[in-house]
Amino acid sequence: MTAPLNDSTSNSSPQDWHQHIADLLGELTATQDELLQLLTQKREAMVASDMEAMDGLQDREVQLGQRLQEIQSRREVLLKQAKEQGLPSDNLGAVLASVGDAEDGKLGHDMVKAQTKSRVLQEQTLTNWVLAQKSLLHLSQLLEIIATGGRNTPTYGEEGSATHSRGSLVDEAA
Repeated sequence: MTAPLNDSTSNSSPQDWHQHIADLLGELTATQDELLQLLTQKREAMVASDMEAMDGLQDREVQLGQRLQEIQSRREVLLKQAKEQGLPSDNLGAVLASVGDAEDGKLGHDMVKAQTKSRVLQEQTLTNWVLAQKSLLHLSQLLEIIATGGRNTPTYGEEGSATHSRGSLVDEAA
C-alpha cells in the first residue's frame, strides 16, 4: 500500500496518481473477492441452517467491512488531494482521465471491473437478505400455526368459541 500523496499543495506526477489508484483498486478487488466468497459461504450456511458456520463467518465479515471502510477513507483522501491540486475530484475515474491512463487503459479497465464486482456484491447481499427474510417469515408462520392450533380465526361468525380461542397442537387438554 502506497502512502497518500505527500504534499497536497504541490502537483504530483501522473505516475504517482497511477500508483495510488492502482494500489487502491488492487486492495478493493481483493477485498471484493473475499467478500463474494464469504457471502456464498453465508448463503450456503443459511440454506443448510448451519448456525455454527454462520457464527464462524461473523468475525471475518466484520473485518471485511472494516477493510472496505478503510478503502473508502483512502479514496476520500485521494479525491480531496486531487481537488487541492486542481484536478477533477468527482470520482477516481475523473482523476485518472485528467492524468491519463499510461498503462494502455489497464487502470480504467480495472476500475470498470471493480464497479461490476460492486454490483454483483449488491445482488449477492440482496439475495442473502431475501433468504433471511423468507426464513423469518416461515418461522413466523410456524409459530402462528402452533399458537392457533392451525385454525384461522373466522372473520365472521361466533367469536370466543373454545376451539378458536387457543392452540391445540401443543397441549390440547388446556
